[in-house]
Amino acid sequence: MSERPAFYALPPGGWRDYVTLLHPPYTAWHLSYVAIGAATAASLNGGYLLWSLLAFFLAVGLGAHALDELRGRPLGTGIPGWVLVGIAAVGLGGAVALGVLGAIRVSAWVLAFIAAGSFIALAYNLELFGGRFHTDLWFALGWGGFPALTGAFAQTGRIAVAGLAAAAACTAISAAQRILSTPVRRSRRAIVAVHGEAELADGTRERLDPAVLRQAPEAALRWLSLAMPVLAAGLVLARLQSR
Repeated sequence: MSERPAFYALPPGGWRDYVTLLHPPYTAWHLSYVAIGAATAASLNGGYLLWSLLAFFLAVGLGAHALDELRGRPLGTGIPGWVLVGIAAVGLGGAVALGVLGAIRVSAWVLAFIAAGSFIALAYNLELFGGRFHTDLWFALGWGGFPALTGAFAQTGRIAVAGLAAAAACTAISAAQRILSTPVRRSRRAIVAVHGEAELADGTRERLDPAVLRQAPEAALRWLSLAMPVLAAGLVLARLQSR
């Protein structure tokens, strides 16, 4: 039996491919950065936060993930290419439209965030410019620090020290995610078999296989994908209740 391409991947076919395409736990994880950034604002506007979350869901949950699947089919879905292009266009286009509304309501500088976010989504997922932007650093900045900083800026139209600190922390967490997920993806998608065993100090031996090698990092990813959205929700609720 072949390995699933990700721990959250459903059996292939039909509507299940579209659920898998959303990367549900990772999408929720990266949306949590938007909420964490927003929670650092001096005054939290729940409406602005909802619009920010929707924009990033469209851009990342739909747009970026559709582009990623279009290039190389890492999740092995059967979604037609033209459908993936349509999903990406709707996702990124919708995010840009919401961003323009934000620029009208909050600050014209939101347009700079729109430009940066669009560039990151296209350059990273399509591996443009020879893959120069498809690196661990750009993943950490684009999928961690950028959402947090955008979430903070969308609240007040200003960049504050608290927002920068949150963005730095989210960048570091996203970098840790990348360190954990890279060997897990390799184990699930590239390694066919592992031959060997580990000998312990007491003389016992443990058989090694791909599942054993990815067990610890994948368990950490599962827990973090749960912890980050819960943490973000707690921070937002605390801010709303203190008003």
